[in-house]
Amino acid sequence: MQRVKTTQDLELKERLVAVNRVTKVTKGGRTFTFAAIVVVGNENGIVGYGLGKAGEVAAAMQKATEAAKKNLIQVPILKGTIPHEQESKFGGARVLLKPASQGTGVKAGGAMRAVLESVGVKDVLAKAKGSSNPHNLVKATIAALGEMRDARMVAQNRGVSLSTVFNG
Repeated sequence: MQRVKTTQDLELKERLVAVNRVTKVTKGGRTFTFAAIVVVGNENGIVGYGLGKAGEVAAAMQKATEAAKKNLIQVPILKGTIPHEQESKFGGARVLLKPASQGTGVKAGGAMRAVLESVGVKDVLAKAKGSSNPHNLVKATIAALGEMRDARMVAQNRGVSLSTVFNG
């Protein structure tokens, strides 16, 4: 997982994944707060997520966006899709990402779709298994994307040429 240090020169777009209303019961009555999960990305290989909690939805979204900008990773994208198949798990949520041919589109549901579109993937097949909790789905999807490696990274890690990676 390659972290991105600065965000000043990046054009990040934010996507709201989920808002959860939380009720706290006290002797004075009920207190409502909101928890928002936001995904930010430049649609060119950089993505991050954040969680914000506040008394109002707008304030929670603002806090989540600030948290997401501090939590960015770099993802390799090849010809609009991911370099290889990848599985990942976070909590009860399991995700499976598969590269797809051009023109397929983003075949993913809800929280996974927001992450994949924010990172800039145009063609991918994705399946969420287990829990459908949006918080865990976002974290599992970002973990799967963080484990992606393209051929150049593999060659560099092994200390061999690019042709050796493909031909043995």
